[in-house]
Amino acid sequence: MSVRQRHIAHLHLHTALTETQYHDVIELVSGITPHVQAIPPNALQVDLTSALRYFDMSAYDAVQTVKMRLKAHYGIDSSAGLAGNRMLAAMAADASAPGDTTWVPTGEAADWLYPRPVTALPGIGRATTETLNKYGLHTIGQIADIPAATLQRLLGVGSARLLAERARGHDPRPVTPPEPAAHLVADLMLEQDCLDPAQHHRAVLGLADRIGQRLRGESQITGRLTLTVRYADRSSTTRTRALPEPSDHSPALTATALGLLTSLGLQRARVRAFALRADRLAPARSAYRQLSLDPGDTRARVAEAAADRARRRFGPEAVRPATLAD
Repeated sequence: MSVRQRHIAHLHLHTALTETQYHDVIELVSGITPHVQAIPPNALQVDLTSALRYFDMSAYDAVQTVKMRLKAHYGIDSSAGLAGNRMLAAMAADASAPGDTTWVPTGEAADWLYPRPVTALPGIGRATTETLNKYGLHTIGQIADIPAATLQRLLGVGSARLLAERARGHDPRPVTPPEPAAHLVADLMLEQDCLDPAQHHRAVLGLADRIGQRLRGESQITGRLTLTVRYADRSSTTRTRALPEPSDHSPALTATALGLLTSLGLQRARVRAFALRADRLAPARSAYRQLSLDPGDTRARVAEAAADRARRRFGPEAVRPATLAD
């Protein structure tokens, strides 16, 4: 039985990213394939194998599509490596000039590796390099050609076996998406201390919408929200409330979040920042919904799903609640 050839891309993002920005980048790329692994602070790996047939494009074109989306939505320049496994893709990305893509076809991996220095392999430290160089072993090709017994005498059985596998371009590790978080947090630091209740309302509405998008993107639901308000004097107030039923539906999250805001009674408070935390997370497949005869609820969920698809394709700011429109 033949084994399907994998197509792995490693992307270096040539900019400094906040945690929120990095999460948004991962979410954007997940619109092409769910097989995305974060490599903090500014890289990621993507298994494009299953996406190629769906989008009917070559692996190289898929990488270019990812890079163009990063540039169009976030202004991020990136370089990339494309290969048949994670190690080769990372090495190819390291060999790429800013903005370029280096493609190492599976059948050409050995030739591509052969002249490269031993230090280009991942996990080769100074002590190992010095030992190899002492015996005239400077390139990956020399490591691949040396008898296994000789390499074992130099490095020991375990290290020699691993190095020989890497020198031949072997890496069985899969691209592993991150485990769902134990909680999600969205926060907002205001440009200046704010007394306006309408702006407080707008800020919390935006945070609830962001939490909803992230929950649906990660196929999670939440059972509880916590709102923290930080004031100009650096003090803070926190309120927590359970949702009527666990949900990822933005209107349900918004109703609870705004209820928390109302309970704080911020008539003349000088607010510096808001933070909204969702916990008691669970897989979305475990969600239950109260039966409703209101067709408006169904229409709202259909519209929400369509908005999420638009955001995945065109970026997180493609669709926004009317209240948040400039």
